Amino acid sequence: FDGDADRCLAVDSEGNMVNGDQIMGILARAKKNAGKLNHDTLVVTVMSNLGLKLALRSMGIKTVQTNVGDRYVLEEMLRGDYSLGGEQSGHVINREFATTGDGTLTALTLCNEVVNSGKSLKELAADFPQLPQTLINVPNVDKMASKTNAKIQAAVEREEKLLGDTGRVLLRPSGTEPLVRVMAEAETQQQADEVCDRLAKIVAEELAL
Repeated sequence: FDGDADRCLAVDSEGNMVNGDQIMGILARAKKNAGKLNHDTLVVTVMSNLGLKLALRSMGIKTVQTNVGDRYVLEEMLRGDYSLGGEQSGHVINREFATTGDGTLTALTLCNEVVNSGKSLKELAADFPQLPQTLINVPNVDKMASKTNAKIQAAVEREEKLLGDTGRVLLRPSGTEPLVRVMAEAETQQQADEVCDRLAKIVAEELAL
């Protein structure tokens, strides 16, 4: 749990971290099987790993994406009458029981699914593999121009075409600093590193203050 216990991550029997994406995947599948996942949809943020979305798609579960922040997740859940949503950080909102993130509730519902499934936490989490991800913070830049700079947008399109359906890129301005967070996900860690490094260099060159 975090300091105020509204977030929950887990560790399996072999010491492997089970993150918020995997927890949401496990709970979403359980709710769908029980007929309690409204519209067969999970609400996630832009930071959720593409691996989660691909795994859910194969299970007949859709995802709706919001900006980072539990307030945006809840707003979308209320707007679309969705029953489950959350963040990769472990902030999970389960509207069957509450309208806010509750780490204890998340832990209990996760444990309940482990018992009901007859599987270990490691086995359940393995159904939601995470694509390799690289994140680079580019400081001292005109962060808002990242959305309008033609050279940066062209570079993003080029990298997205290269990755196809097996990866993605995300440029996200910081809310508090003159900084842009550059993130890439790909089939291999090397590819994610290379894509992220190329984009980070262009952002630094184009938007330097």
